[in-house]
Formats: sequence, structure tokens, C-alpha cells
Amino acid sequence: MGGFTLDDVLATRKPRDSWWTVFMVDPLACRLVLFVANHTAITPNGLTRLSLLLGLASAVAFTEGMLVPGAVLFYLSFMVDCMDGKIARLKGTGTPFGLWLDYVGDRVRVVCCAFGWGFGEYTRTGDTDVVLAAVGVVVLDLFRYINGPQLKRVKDATRALVEARLDGHCVLAESVLQSRPRTELEKAAAEFGQVAEDATVVDLQKAFHARFPWYDRFRVFLVRHRVRTHVVSGIEFHAAVFVVAPLFGPGALVPVAAVAGTLLLAFEMFLVYRVWLASRQVPSTAAEKEKILV
Repeated sequence: MGGFTLDDVLATRKPRDSWWTVFMVDPLACRLVLFVANHTAITPNGLTRLSLLLGLASAVAFTEGMLVPGAVLFYLSFMVDCMDGKIARLKGTGTPFGLWLDYVGDRVRVVCCAFGWGFGEYTRTGDTDVVLAAVGVVVLDLFRYINGPQLKRVKDATRALVEARLDGHCVLAESVLQSRPRTELEKAAAEFGQVAEDATVVDLQKAFHARFPWYDRFRVFLVRHRVRTHVVSGIEFHAAVFVVAPLFGPGALVPVAAVAGTLLLAFEMFLVYRVWLASRQVPSTAAEKEKILV
């Protein structure tokens, strides 16, 4: 039906992704995408619906106390969820509605699975801590997906303000790194300056880099392995709560959820801290321009 190769599929992967996806999901998902693309007519939205059905089946398994089958079904649900985007990019068959369906499906899966193992274990043991953990998982998941877009709005507003106050005669360091993601910032800025001598590179993370000089080397290391710097994101959180914890039995549900939730919240606050530092870099007058230059 199709003549796609594995290299074609690998090219559809995101330039940077969560480490759980890169190492634990993509190796299998990409090969399944190759089979689906070449031998079936299933659409990205069809895969999204299948992912949701597997997620609901996982929630039912958790409710019935079948934690290991629930974990396996959740993993499969997430893997299929990773496949739909690859199929869309590979075949060019994605739709705007598919974006909504994918996002809402993810939230529905998390809510159902959280309350599945939360109230399922409560009915068997009477342990209210499991219910509280389930509520915490849902709240943290919603916070993660509310916080992200709001931080992006702040970052966009900060960048626009800097460009306006510098009369547009600047290039943001983030843009330079997008073209040279595997290069440390100072070297990337120097290379860019040789090509565009009249452009000034502005680093909105200058204060952050001064506090954490090792961070840029860490970023380059992760980028070379296709891993994003947000090491504990919603994906790792879901994997810990719905895949890892159930495999270790009922006694692991609350402790793993607590540790994973703490790490998720810590990384979200880390992102807030970076955005806050960047917002303080905006010069209030032309005389303060040098404060934000690389």
C-alpha cells in the first residue's frame, strides 16, 4: 500500500522529546508506524481514538485491581498516541481537529486511569491515601497543561517587548540555538555573528546562565540524544504513575505518585523561575541595553 522506509519514519520524530518517549517508546512505535503506514489505511484520528479506547481499558483494569494489565494497556495507549503524529507527518494526513482530539483524549485517559486505580484500590482496602493520590495526580496533570501555555504567553510577550525596545535590531539567543541546537550558546552566538555582523544577539537567559553555568553543556548533551531539558514532564509523570508504580503492586501507588508529583512540580517551578529571570532582563531604557547582550 505504501513504500515508506524506516528512515522516512525516523525523520518524522520530534527534534527533541521526553526521555521516556525517546528511549522507551519510539524504538517500538517507529517500527509499528512503518507497518501501519505501508499496510493499512488507518488515519491519525483513528489511531487517536484507538489510543483513547486502550486508555479506557487501562482504567477498567485498574478499577478491577488488575494493575499489571492496566500498566501494559496504558503503555500501549501512550505508544499508539505517539504513532498518530508520526503518521500525520509521514503521510500529510493530519487535521486541525486531530489536534483537539489528541489533547482531549490525553486528559480523559489520565483522569479515568487516575480514578480507576485510586477508587479501585480504595474499594478493596479502604485506604483514603490512594484516593487523595488519585486526586493529586489529576490536579497536577491539569496544572502542567495550564502552566505550559501561560508560560509561553509570558515568553512571547517578553520577546516582543525586547524587540520593541531595541528597535528590532537584535536576534534572540533562542533563535540562534534553534539553528545550532547542538552548539553551546557562546560558540553559536560567535558563529552567528560571523555570518550576520550587523545583528546583536540578545540572551534573555543571561542571568540564568550566570547562576547555572553548567546548564548549557547539559542542554547540548541532551539535544545530542534528542532529549529535551524538561527532564520530568507530564509524560514521565504519567509513565511513573500508570506504568512503573502498578508493576510494583498496590503498595507502590502512593509513594511513586508522591515522588513523581514532587519532581513534576519542581520542574514546573524551575520553568517559572527561568521565565521570571528572563522577564527581569528586559531593559527599561536604551542605556540598559548591554545588560541583556550575550
